[in-house]
This record gives sequence, structure tokens and C-alpha cells, in this order.
Amino acid sequence: MQIKRAGVQPSTPGPSDWFTGTVRIDPLFQVTPPARTAGNAVTFEPGARTAWHTHPLGQTLIVTAGAGRAQREGGPIEEIRPGDVVCFAPSEKHWHGAAPTTALTHIAIQESLDGKAVDWLEKVRHEQYQA
Repeated sequence: MQIKRAGVQPSTPGPSDWFTGTVRIDPLFQVTPPARTAGNAVTFEPGARTAWHTHPLGQTLIVTAGAGRAQREGGPIEEIRPGDVVCFAPSEKHWHGAAPTTALTHIAIQESLDGKAVDWLEKVRHEQYQA
């Protein structure tokens, strides 16, 4: 058995190449081969969001606080709230983040394939976010 203490690893700001607005990433667990799963708690200030992106093996979000939005390419923007579990299929283009006036925290879990867990794409335009 291995116990990891949350908050032991330092928080990092979400890189501006991948996020719009203020985002904090708190590592929960990293890939430990032969396993390939990692998890982070991610907090988005109101209006903050990811860029469009995909995950080679998919992603699961567990919403823990606040209110947010998520969208799959070609689909509607969906509201997400605490207790929601959001699953994105492998290579499904999507984005997620906070609601315009409320912060959001979720746990993001994804697997790496050949050492890669995410492919970052273009940023979500303000008009797309407000739709």
C-alpha cells in the first residue's frame, strides 16, 4: 500500500498556452509505471477554461466544487456541478472550465499512451465560451 498526501506537491499555475484565465493545478498522483494513470485537482477562477484538447486514452473529470461548463466538439455546452462525473472518449476533442461568474474545481484523471496524456489544440474563443 502506498499513501500519497494531497498538498505535498506544490501547486502550479495553468500555462497560458493551454488555459484562458486563472487556473491552478494541484498534482494528486503521477504516472508510476507500469501503471499509466495520473490525477490532478484543477481549480478554475470564474470564466477560466482549457483550450480545446484531446486525450489518447480519454479523460474522466469528477466535479468537486463550484459550477462549470464542458463541451465536446459539435455538441452543446453543458453545465457541470459538484458530483458530476464527465467522461471524454479517447481522442474526443473537448474543453472544460468554470462558469462565467463561479469558480470550478474538478479532479482530472487520464492515462498516458507512450508517455503522452494530452494533445493541446486551439484556444476556445470568447464567442464559443459565451454561446
